[in-house]
Amino acid sequence: MHLLSASCVRVFLWAALLHQASSLQTVIGLYGETFEIPCNNGAVKSEDILIIKWKYDKGEGTPGDLLVKQKNQNVSISTTDEYRGRIRLAANSSLLLSAAKLSDQRTFTCMVVAGADIAEYPVNVVIYKTAAGLEISDRAEELEIGKLTKLGTCVAKDSNPAANITWLKNKLPLQADGKGISIEASVLVNPATGLSTTTSTLKYSAQKEDTDAEFTCSTQPTLGSKLSSSPATFTITYSTENVVLQVTAQEPLVEGDNVTLKCVADGNPAPTAFNFHLKGELVKVENANSYTITHVTRNSSGEYKCSLVDNPTMGASKDITVNYIDIDLSPSGNIVKNAGDALDLSLQIDASGDYQVSWTKDNVKLDEEPVFAKLTYSDSGRYECEVKVGGLSQKAFLELTVEGVPVIKRLSKQRGEDGRHKVLICEAEGSPKPVVSWSINGTSLDESPFVNGKITHKITVVPTANLTVSCTVDNKFGVDSRTINVSSLNEEVRMDKQDQSDDNDQTKLVVGVVVGLLVATVVIGLAYLVYMKKSKQGSWKTGEKENGSSEEEKKLEEKVEENSQKAEV
Repeated sequence: MHLLSASCVRVFLWAALLHQASSLQTVIGLYGETFEIPCNNGAVKSEDILIIKWKYDKGEGTPGDLLVKQKNQNVSISTTDEYRGRIRLAANSSLLLSAAKLSDQRTFTCMVVAGADIAEYPVNVVIYKTAAGLEISDRAEELEIGKLTKLGTCVAKDSNPAANITWLKNKLPLQADGKGISIEASVLVNPATGLSTTTSTLKYSAQKEDTDAEFTCSTQPTLGSKLSSSPATFTITYSTENVVLQVTAQEPLVEGDNVTLKCVADGNPAPTAFNFHLKGELVKVENANSYTITHVTRNSSGEYKCSLVDNPTMGASKDITVNYIDIDLSPSGNIVKNAGDALDLSLQIDASGDYQVSWTKDNVKLDEEPVFAKLTYSDSGRYECEVKVGGLSQKAFLELTVEGVPVIKRLSKQRGEDGRHKVLICEAEGSPKPVVSWSINGTSLDESPFVNGKITHKITVVPTANLTVSCTVDNKFGVDSRTINVSSLNEEVRMDKQDQSDDNDQTKLVVGVVVGLLVATVVIGLAYLVYMKKSKQGSWKTGEKENGSSEEEKKLEEKVEENSQKAEV
């Protein structure tokens, strides 16, 4: 190992001045932490280095030695000032500096002697420090609409470089406009540490929509993430501009219900005293904004108002309608009338508004109000009318019973399907329900339901002789009876056979007549042919022409043929 003499070192140092780097590398260190200052960006190879030396600029061009290391020797610390105990040499020849502070913002130079070459690599050091935190202090107790008021102060302590503070409302940046937004910032440097404290004050003219708005302040450090303060909300005060009267009641509002009137004002703080105008009566309410009217009547309908006690011109009004329906159906209840009578039906209605009327009979809807000019049994039933006003309804009913003497409308008979019995049918009208009786006993009695004053009664009989059967109907108003002739089944069988015999005789007669006509036609035809033959012979004798005779013969033959066809029919 060879040691360089002091003269050699001086030579190398002088040569180094000739090889200084033309530009500076910049390294950022974080305040209070250890950071690395590289030598030639870490490109120095330790096996080629004879001497490596670190120094710094004390100011005004005065250098200060830090450490030196010769090849195959230990590091020699040469500084005795503030860097003693804070520096060490890394394996890659970088300078490690601990407990960084603002005074470390200067130029550090790495001098490298390799063979006959001497090079210097200056590095500019910058120290950054993030603010300790952001908080809004000196907050306003409340903000008044339209008045520029100091909202608060945001402080960013001990940072380097000085923090740039931004104010935000609902996470959107605020910009000073000289009217509704004013932002004033100042920076104070700590002479002992050199760190800066930034203070920013926001003055703000609030609007009504700023109620519940969140205000924050933030800063974006050169290194690290964005810093933000805790959000702050403020009470926004403003005078009442609008008053609304709210009505709370059951729907529909009817007589006997309660109604609550509530006066709602948009001022902040809200008014605490109100006047309620109750159809000529003035009621003052304090420390509340509502008033309840109990057991309303139809006379309670009308206009109601509320207003501010300290400003009677600021108020609101609303109409209240108490719904009611009075109906009078005459006659009503249970009504009994005689068939054929007239019934005058009258419905009187008194309601709080437009109404709708509907009618039903036995729960079946009617298209119009019933009219009874002449009552029939089918008019009997339960009539119900319903009157509606909005959601309110009222009903009345009439239970109509039409009574009268029973009358048999039809008495008929028919043969049973098997031909061995007969069914007698008695149809009657009357009310109350008539009792049906027969003058003959039978089986398979069948009675239809009594509907609309009508009833049908059937009886099955097997008559062995010709009979006259009567049907009788009666109720408390009278009796009606009818008779019908019923022949025996044997008689009907004999009559059927006789009818069949008569039909056979008539058929034979028709056939005889037709045969006779055919025979007569044949005879006439033969006679005609003989006649024509003789006529032709005579014409030969006289020498007459046959034209006329031929035509007559032809016509006669056609007539014979026509008669033959009629005879066949």
